[in-house]
Amino acid sequence: MEIWINPACSKCRSALGLLDAEGADYTVRRYLEDVPREDEIRAVLDRLGLEPWDITRTQEAAAEELGLKEWARDDASRDRWITALAEHPGLIQRPIITADDGTALVARTEEAVQEALSRKKS
Repeated sequence: MEIWINPACSKCRSALGLLDAEGADYTVRRYLEDVPREDEIRAVLDRLGLEPWDITRTQEAAAEELGLKEWARDDASRDRWITALAEHPGLIQRPIITADDGTALVARTEEAVQEALSRKKS
């Protein structure tokens, strides 16, 4: 399993603590430094079953500068959103855990981290 984190984020630190407490085998990706490419964002969105606007932090300064709140949220605009996330990774909701069964979760709660841990390869 992999977890996308921002070390300055308390939710990320909490998720790492829970993973460590459970003895989980995981890889950390500091996604602000190791920025995901557009294809990686698409793959994670597919695993999450979400759209890019669902994982966008619209309260961030970069979101306001881009005017994201006014962007259309439809298939025609999907690539535009993904490009914005790749160019401004701080807009990506965190932490994101890619679970062992091929799915992913936005792990902002203890329950979501536990859910990721429970997802095993079939």
